[in-house]
Amino acid sequence: MSTQIQELLARRRPGHALEQPFYGDPDIYQSDLDTIFYRDWLFAIPACELPKAGNYVTHQVGDYRVVLVRGADGVIRAFHNTCRHRGSILCKAAKGSAPKLVCPYHQWTYELDGRLIWARDMDADFDPSQHGLRTVHCREVAGLVYICLAQTAPDFDAFADLARPYLEPHDLNNAKVAFESSIVENGNWKLVWENNRECYHCGGNHPALCRTFPDDPVVTGIEDGETPPHLAAHFARCEAAGIASQFRIDAAGQYRLARMPLKVGAKSYTMDGGIAVTRRLGRVPFDDAGSLLKFHYPTTWNHFLPDHSLVFRVTPVGPRQTQVTTKWLVHKDAVEGRDYDLKRLIEVWTATNDEDRRVVEDNQMGIDSPAYTPGPYSSKQESGVIQFVNWYCNTMTSRLGARVTMAAE
Repeated sequence: MSTQIQELLARRRPGHALEQPFYGDPDIYQSDLDTIFYRDWLFAIPACELPKAGNYVTHQVGDYRVVLVRGADGVIRAFHNTCRHRGSILCKAAKGSAPKLVCPYHQWTYELDGRLIWARDMDADFDPSQHGLRTVHCREVAGLVYICLAQTAPDFDAFADLARPYLEPHDLNNAKVAFESSIVENGNWKLVWENNRECYHCGGNHPALCRTFPDDPVVTGIEDGETPPHLAAHFARCEAAGIASQFRIDAAGQYRLARMPLKVGAKSYTMDGGIAVTRRLGRVPFDDAGSLLKFHYPTTWNHFLPDHSLVFRVTPVGPRQTQVTTKWLVHKDAVEGRDYDLKRLIEVWTATNDEDRRVVEDNQMGIDSPAYTPGPYSSKQESGVIQFVNWYCNTMTSRLGARVTMAAE
């Protein structure tokens, strides 16, 4: 199958959408999992979801089930959610709290750090120290938790060192989840990302979002050459106030950070453009600082505002199905009904997510037609889409080529 994918990648027309198999072929979907999702760092949760020892969250990526838990020492760890006895799933709930991790099948009991501490009626030569939970690589940066399913994880520090000064003013470790939503979009995960990486579609599809979010293509796009004067002025003002803001992108294109302005007069993602939460999350010194936009392929884009933050997680669940989970973060001491109105807080992005679901599903249905042929992107409006597709194709080409070379040796 890798040879077929390589042939499709080799004949790709630069600046054009991908061919039909990339958006629904089961073998290419499996290759996406094996080559990207099972090898890269994946955003999992905001750390504030696990405020106390014993709090846990479960997550599934492809065939892998993972449990993230905060230990008695305060450290968040990730484990494969499967018992070392006969493989039963350990934690079945989406989230919960437990003093120990206990297998429901035969009650093998694990400490929060993964050590096996009790297994009934095992043979005399049984060594509990050899049967602790299998770990998943887990790292935290400024309140965001990432996992990696690979046996050997790629470097995380370069991303963390770049992202940390951008994220720290938003004080995510003192946040709580005010609301969470998960929707399944009936479209390939790459279509979800392509849609996210441009606002060419915004004016015709997102009336609520367009009240505050500019449809300026340089906001969602990729800088090419000199920074436009209005962005340079915004960056300079924010940097002078002590908050990292300049456009920065990884050399390989996997992640980007930039503090972008909202529309003139807008302060947050609300229907009137005003602040959504009076008990602010973070230390951004002025209300009109815009939104820190961060993406990290293949699993997350984010919006960090002066009053609250939003984190989005993209998880493929099938060749034509993608789960998009959104979490609205507010200060841990903010009180609903006093410091924020929940409807006002979530209504813009609740509507936008549903509109994006429809757009992606329409896109998938059209691509599934035998009449589909890849069309050209707009270099002005869709530079972000071009960048994402280039990252995907370059990553697949590089890693599949290395795999073939290794196999030949």
